[in-house]
Formats: sequence, C-alpha cells, structure tokens
Amino acid sequence: MSNSGIYIHIPFCKSRCSYCDFATDVYRNNEAVERYVNALISEIQNPKSKIQNPIDTIYFGGGTPSLLTANQLERIFKTIQKNFSFTENIEFTLEMNPATVTLEKLQDFKNLGANRASFGVQTFDDRALKLLARGHDANDALKTFELLRQANFDNISFDLIAGLPNQTLQNWEDNLNQALDLQPEHLSLYLLEIHEATPLAEQIRSKRQPLPDEDLAAEMYELMLKKVAKFGYEQYEISNFSKPDFESKHNNKYWLCEPVFAFGVSAHSFDGKSRWANERDTNKYVSLIESGESPIVEINPLSKKQLSSEFAFLNLRLTKGLDLNIYKSRFAIDLQTEFAEDLNRLFEAELIEFGDGLLKLTHKGMVYSNEVFSIFV
Repeated sequence: MSNSGIYIHIPFCKSRCSYCDFATDVYRNNEAVERYVNALISEIQNPKSKIQNPIDTIYFGGGTPSLLTANQLERIFKTIQKNFSFTENIEFTLEMNPATVTLEKLQDFKNLGANRASFGVQTFDDRALKLLARGHDANDALKTFELLRQANFDNISFDLIAGLPNQTLQNWEDNLNQALDLQPEHLSLYLLEIHEATPLAEQIRSKRQPLPDEDLAAEMYELMLKKVAKFGYEQYEISNFSKPDFESKHNNKYWLCEPVFAFGVSAHSFDGKSRWANERDTNKYVSLIESGESPIVEINPLSKKQLSSEFAFLNLRLTKGLDLNIYKSRFAIDLQTEFAEDLNRLFEAELIEFGDGLLKLTHKGMVYSNEVFSIFV
C-alpha cells in the first residue's frame, strides 16, 4: 500500500495575480480567514475523511498559506496529526510569497514542523512583477529568501516563469542567474500559460500585451536545461529541478499516481481509483461545512482506460520515464502494441525514446510534451 499525501488549500492572497486562475480570494481581514480555518478543521475532522494508509507528505498550497498566523497553522496541523498516522521524516511544505512573512513567523512555522518552503518568486524583473500584479518587488524576494535561511529552512524551492510578455532571452537568462546564485535546493521553472477569464488573457485579447512567442519559449527552455545542469541541479520532471535528494516528494505523488487527499476550497483528491473535488467558491465552501453538508461537488470514478491513460502521461513527465513492465502488470496492456502507430510517429519525430524497458521523452519531447500526451487522452 502506497503512503498518502495531504494537500491543504489556503485561498487567500494579498492581491490577485493577472495570470492566475486558481481558487483564490483577496485577503481583507482575519475574521474571514478565521472562519475559513474553522471550516477547514471541521472538514479534516469529519469521520468520512479518514485515511487508512500512513501520511508521508503534507503540502499547504494556495493562495498564500504564509498569510496564516502561526496559531492558525498550528491548529490545522494538530488537527491533521490527531486524525491521521504519519511516517517518520514527513515532508511538510508551505507555499509562501515574498513580503508575507517575518523572521519570527518563519521561526514559528519551522518550530511547528514545516521543513520545506515553496517560494513564489516568478521573476526578478520589477517591470514584469508589476505586469503580473504580484504585489512585491525583486528586493522583497531577496529579503524573504534571506529570512528563510535565517530561520534555518534548508529545503527551499523557487518558482520562476518563462515566456512572459515582452520577455527576452537575455532577460530570462538574467532571472536564471539570479536564482542560481542564491542556490535554493529546488527549482520549478514554468512556461507561462494563458488561462481564459484572467486579466492577462484579456490584455492579450485586446492587444495591450503580445501573445507569448512559442519559438522563443522553446529557446528559453533549452537555455534553462543547460544552465541548471552547470549549477548541480538534476532535472527529474519536465519543469522541476533539484539538488541531489531534494526532489519534491509530494509533487512526485501526482506524477506517480499515488493517493493524495485534499482539504479546503477547490481541493482535488485521488485515492487510486476515483477523483473528487470540493466546492470552488470560498463562501459556499464555508457555508456547506457550517451547515453540516459535504463540500464535495464532483466525484469521478475512473475507468481502467482513464487510469491507464493518466498513469502513462503523468509518468512520462518524469525524466526517468514510464516503466513499460509496471504499466503492463498494472493494466494488462502492452503499451507498445496498443499505441504502436502513434509511438512510431513520435519516435520518428524524435519526441520519445525507448531503452531498458522504459519509455521517455527526449529533450525535444519535453518542449512539445503535449503532442506526446495527446495520444493517451
């Protein structure tokens, strides 16, 4: 039986980023946060939330979990401790944004057991930060990183975004250099995605901002692969890089299709057979909990075909690739026979490679991964 992960969604942010389509709310007062925390604790305590297998990762995402007070975080964490069994050496990740923490707050978080910080830098370019409505500047990011080190966080992850409007290859390289000079243990380096109904999508639609250049984004990705390797980072997933032994254990669960049980507004869970999702509106989520109703609004039992498809393309995101023997044993499907024509086409296009019983993406395949994944969807 696989160990499970727990995801906790904290929706509050100081401001809403122009590219974000996550379930978030602008932080207005602690009263609203307190009401949400109480609802979240009630959901975790619900007997129907019981998880049989041990927990080895906890991930507070958002939103901006670092806006919580130490007392609020402690109450949530202690509720998790009371209701679930933990393995030793649990990975406890807390997402945070620059300028949302003090040294005292970080020390409190560390004392509560948080041992990994996922840090939303996004870019060190102040002009781009303003465009993205991030609510902080590059200096705030540098100060927060220093505070994390002072609070003895020795597992820090940076998020950076490439392909921003008007971003040049040189600007992207400058961003990488600044991040690499700081030597965080982990890097998540993403290409910008434009989501409908976001301010950035509207700016592009009205031609106030240019469409991202796909060819330039591919160049940025290639540059990224070369630079991070020189600084001792190992790529273990399409967008994720780490120093040895600092992979994100929690995020690996998603790519390996291991169980993750999620709590909070818009939280999505997976138990190995089904996926389910909570109410996306924060006020409705809280009201459902307070009235004794379930916040779950969608349950999707997965067919064998859906499970096998997800297992294939999610495993392919990892640089170690998809183990064809494990796939065949798990689903009684010979992938090379079932998808022979498509796999041959992708092989000829140099997007995939075979070896030692594994199917992997090539470097080119990582840039055009959606073309590979589409054969399984």
